[in-house]
Amino acid sequence: MRTYLSTALIVLLTVLAPLSAVAAWVDLEIGDTDRFVSTMAPLASDPDVQNAVADRITDEVLTEVDVGPLLQNGVRGLLHDAVLSFETTNAFKNAWKTATRAAHATAEHALTSGGGNAVTIDLAPITARVKKQLTDDSVPYANRIPVRHTQIIVLEANGLGIWRDVTQGLRAAGIWPAVGTLALTCAAALLAVRRRRALIGAGIAYAAGAALLFLVVAVARGSILQDLPDNGDRSAAAAIFDALTASLRTAGWCVLGGGVALALGAWLSGRLPRARHTPHIAPSALRSSSHV
Repeated sequence: MRTYLSTALIVLLTVLAPLSAVAAWVDLEIGDTDRFVSTMAPLASDPDVQNAVADRITDEVLTEVDVGPLLQNGVRGLLHDAVLSFETTNAFKNAWKTATRAAHATAEHALTSGGGNAVTIDLAPITARVKKQLTDDSVPYANRIPVRHTQIIVLEANGLGIWRDVTQGLRAAGIWPAVGTLALTCAAALLAVRRRRALIGAGIAYAAGAALLFLVVAVARGSILQDLPDNGDRSAAAAIFDALTASLRTAGWCVLGGGVALALGAWLSGRLPRARHTPHIAPSALRSSSHV
């Protein structure tokens, strides 16, 4: 009976280990505004994000300026290049941080409360900086740039489905999945008749759980991005998704490494040669035997 119970606990670790990683990620990455902004900050230098922002701002200008079909491509290229040039400055990086800080509120609202139709990044703070900089540089039509709440769609909240339900549940669970994982590991080892085999099994369960985590992240990435239009939004959203889940994938590698180390260490402990016990013979016994 103890063996069956220990085996059941080890199998349960395969599911609980990745859930613990996701719960910690939701709490630390998605739930913390400063960490969210810090994770998103390097994306100001990402080419896909920069192109998506430049496309949006350029499109807004061309809706306000009638340059005729012959000049449209030239004007578009000029403005697009000018915006891309601005996006290498510290002013753009600061504006990007402002935009992502506001985006965190919409992301948390959509992922944890079920509200909102989409998670977006409002480009108004960036557009205002772009307009001022390009106007100061005397770039043609820069003063015609409209400062509107133009948005980049990161993900369609209506398409989250089960992912939003899982996020809400794990956010409520907090650190308890991690505590439960450690408790189940100890319980499985204590209940097992052969403790070394139980530890090997627990290590394998951790490794399998890490593989399951990688699979879930890949499936979630595909299902979330497929609902976005096949334009710059999808490429930018992919870069944002990868940045936000980088710490989750790192946690997966840690779980995988810990599982392999646990299984390998337990296996090696049974393979090491044991010192043979040599019976102690009293000196008096040796002397008496020599007189025989």
